[in-house]
Amino acid sequence: MTAPEAQAPVLIVDDDPSMRAALRQWMGLADFTPIEAAGAQEAIGKISSSFPGCVVSDVMLQGEDGVSLMRRIGEIDAEIPVILITGHGDVPMAVEAMRNGAYDFVEKPFDPENMAEIVRRAVEKRALVLENRALTRRLEDGSSLESRLLGNSPAMRALRDRILHFASTDAAVLITGETGTGKEVVAQALHDFGSRKDGPFVAINAAALPETMVEAELFGHEAGAFTGADRMRQGRIEAADGGVLFLDEIVSMPMSLQPKLLRVLQEKQVDRIGGRKPVRVDIRIVSAANVDPREAVAARTLREDLLFRLNTIEITIPPLRDRGSDCLVLFDTFVNRFTAQYGLDRPETSARDEAFLQTYGWPGNVRELRNAAERFVLNAGVGRQPLEMLVTGNGAAHEIGEGDTLRAIMDNYERNIIASALRRHDGRIAAVMEELGVPRRTLNEKMTRLGLSRPKAGLTAAED
Repeated sequence: MTAPEAQAPVLIVDDDPSMRAALRQWMGLADFTPIEAAGAQEAIGKISSSFPGCVVSDVMLQGEDGVSLMRRIGEIDAEIPVILITGHGDVPMAVEAMRNGAYDFVEKPFDPENMAEIVRRAVEKRALVLENRALTRRLEDGSSLESRLLGNSPAMRALRDRILHFASTDAAVLITGETGTGKEVVAQALHDFGSRKDGPFVAINAAALPETMVEAELFGHEAGAFTGADRMRQGRIEAADGGVLFLDEIVSMPMSLQPKLLRVLQEKQVDRIGGRKPVRVDIRIVSAANVDPREAVAARTLREDLLFRLNTIEITIPPLRDRGSDCLVLFDTFVNRFTAQYGLDRPETSARDEAFLQTYGWPGNVRELRNAAERFVLNAGVGRQPLEMLVTGNGAAHEIGEGDTLRAIMDNYERNIIASALRRHDGRIAAVMEELGVPRRTLNEKMTRLGLSRPKAGLTAAED
């Protein structure tokens, strides 16, 4: 069981002590924290808008029934999942309850393992709701680091801690990470949360300028230095005096200019093109690369001595595929933003969409995810397409139809999650168990039921 739902509280509401005892035992074995109430009024006293779990209630209660209880819980917080159980097989009641906001409807007798799975999904959803609310509160304070670098995965919390720790220094920082991970956002944060926040932040992308322009852009020039230089122009390095100079795509800087940049870092002064004397500058250098800078040194596209000057501190941004459920939080946040921006109704994600969010590799990282959220919002009103289709152009043949059951939808979701974990870990069951938080027997049963097998190539008994 993963961190958000482990030990989550489950409020069990039933006027039958034996049923409460059975549910308490089953929920405890499933690693939840059971809380009991014999009736609706007692249950309401245990609920608040910050309740982090879900409610499992019998429909037929003495006095107020479970459907009425669900409505009262909805008045406290409409996003608390309520799972209703009944022994009467009342299909119309089930349909009506689902329309009125019930998370799920289960008939007695039910399979304890199936009930535990329903509860697990409910508390996962609740954890995401509370996480999004906390994130929204932080986003309202635009000065917070969380509002710029979204996500609550351990990798992102560690990244924010490193940024805040190093922001107060003047040491050179090299930011590495794949395309779309947010390297300029990190660079801007190092400026805004550091001692130079009142100074300028000057960014230049070495890969975006023609080689003939890079020198003039960086170092500036005197009037008459070359044809067309009719007046003195200050370079980006001078413009950053007292603040931070951000050099993106540093490995794309022409080799001929790298010694001159190295001298700036060593001497704290810049030579304009055509200038007679150097100009003193007080800057902090932050650079970024989307490839391994050591490989660039080996390929002779980056000077080793310049790399030593640039990476006094090295900060690596994790790719989105290594950030767990952050993709769900990010996508939800982006959807909310684009919904407000375009004045459209907010589209809801399906189980299949959520499965795709967590299993797709996102090679374009956060930038690609943001684009996907914008397309998702804009396309919702002109024929609902699965997110997979919008992002990859594939998957239309596997669309979940209106007649598919919840079990079929969730089987598809679990199949994608487990298959993705198996691929990431080359079929090593122990590693998959650790990532997904499930015991071996449960994982084996799910793999058998879902028709999954692990890759055999390259595995040894010791690796299993």
